Amino acid sequence: IFFFLILLTHSLKYFYTASSGVPNFPEFVSVGLVDGVEFVHYDTNTKREEPKQDWMSRVTEDDPQYLQRNTEVSLGTQQAYKVRIENIKQRFNQTGGAHVYQWMYGCEWDDETGEVSGYDQFGYDGEAFISFDLKTESWIAPKQQAVITKHRWDNNKAKIAQKKHYLTQECPEWLKKYVNYGRSSLLRTDLPSVSLLQKSPSSPVSCHATGFYPDRAMMFWRKDGEELHEDVDLGEILPNHDGSFQMSADLDLSSVPAEDWRRYDCVFQLSGVKDDIITKLAKIRTNRGKTGIRKNPVYIYIIAAVVVLALVLLAVIGVLVYRKKKGERLKQKDCLISFSVFRF
Repeated sequence: IFFFLILLTHSLKYFYTASSGVPNFPEFVSVGLVDGVEFVHYDTNTKREEPKQDWMSRVTEDDPQYLQRNTEVSLGTQQAYKVRIENIKQRFNQTGGAHVYQWMYGCEWDDETGEVSGYDQFGYDGEAFISFDLKTESWIAPKQQAVITKHRWDNNKAKIAQKKHYLTQECPEWLKKYVNYGRSSLLRTDLPSVSLLQKSPSSPVSCHATGFYPDRAMMFWRKDGEELHEDVDLGEILPNHDGSFQMSADLDLSSVPAEDWRRYDCVFQLSGVKDDIITKLAKIRTNRGKTGIRKNPVYIYIIAAVVVLALVLLAVIGVLVYRKKKGERLKQKDCLISFSVFRF
């Protein structure tokens, strides 16, 4: 039941990242995603907001100032974050080295029940720094260096009210607009191609599905029709460069006799699709190229890793959270973030 309920939930997420001492990487990047698909992008190299989906032309037609307005927001945020990351480095008694400061926020909307939820979180060097608890309307500081910021933000009731309004009202409204604009793309269903891959005879067998959409999917191995949990390593759902997704599930067969392989199969389920894709454990593609099906499948993993690394950095996927809107100004010494950088 839970699997099909997920299909009804849409999300709008923004990822901001400022970096210091990271070579060949923009000092500031902001990315917006609807249902996990990038639709706008800004960085210090281009210095402009850029649409990433064809349906964004409908947004700019109805709102001609959309890109310019958000470009100005990002330019201002870029300057603020440059100061902000230096202030946080001082709190951690750091001078040189590579450091990353992240802000992730957004909301989710269930188009069946109308329920909405929001999230707002900051991270530093890959670890949670401070986050907003929408239920208690207070800030949580897992790091001692963030406690001073927590106290200041908790005492600013006006800004808390503003943040709550954005996360529960404005963000969901914009999410509904984007889903409507991109309906033909965002609500589509693409089935994957599924392959069984093995790097070497002693390696686990990987069931690899790629090219599917949306990213609400499940994959698992079975033996004699029963789902397996032991000796199975389930990978994360990862983005492809074309907006589709991929995932894999590895099965360790080192202790399984070859004559028993036929008892195993891999099952892929895509939300909204009635029939499962079942792949029986039989012919396997290996990097030796002896099956005549495909050579060097290991490149799939290399390519996937490169794509994911780029999106993790450029999309700031590191510390999870959700959305917001305009409003407030950060006090540099205490690392306060301005609500004026909330996106629409």
